Amino acid sequence: MKEIVLDTETTGISVKEGHRIVEIGCIELENLVPTQNKFHCYLNPGRKVSEKALSIHGYTDEFLSDKKKFNEIKEEFLNFIENKRLIIHNAEFDIEHLNNELSLIGKKNLDNEIIDTLILARNKFPGSSVSLDALCKRYGVDNSRRKNHTALMDCDLLAKVYINLIDQKEPTLNFQENNNEQQKKDQADLSYFKKILKPSEVELKKHKEYLNQNLKKNFFS
Repeated sequence: MKEIVLDTETTGISVKEGHRIVEIGCIELENLVPTQNKFHCYLNPGRKVSEKALSIHGYTDEFLSDKKKFNEIKEEFLNFIENKRLIIHNAEFDIEHLNNELSLIGKKNLDNEIIDTLILARNKFPGSSVSLDALCKRYGVDNSRRKNHTALMDCDLLAKVYINLIDQKEPTLNFQENNNEQQKKDQADLSYFKKILKPSEVELKKHKEYLNQNLKKNFFS
């Protein structure tokens, strides 16, 4: 099964305030193993980056001024994620921004299946911090290079965290026979996803309340 670990960076929090995407990063997984396929782009948002967002990702208006517009990369991006499950940390934020970009150019909303690792982590560790940094620390994932939030680096970290969240041993690329057995087990265990793809109404309500109280993507990043 192919999945896409996805992350975005933006000019600010709310699309209602006109904020736009400035970076998209995607890493493809096949049976939980990262492939060589990646999608990455910086985008000219056509507006200024907020001071808060600048302090998070460091992308200045000058740096973004000569980058492509979303409309110029839409087909490549949509083809890359087509018919693949999306793995996103705080998916509500990224999907809202992606759907906003699509609506601005007359495209329909994304209809991909989505796993929100924020919900998975909150269900698994209630009351604990579920930021990406906190989860990296919990699982021993090295995030020492994460000085700023960049989409592709965050995807790489999230891929490792995701494998741990669903109780899988992180696969390695080796072609020995015993590794084939592990990959067969990984595939068989994917049935676990069906238990977590559709949280209960109570979980969704609690998640919505939590987001309303803490609607800052960077709390989770």
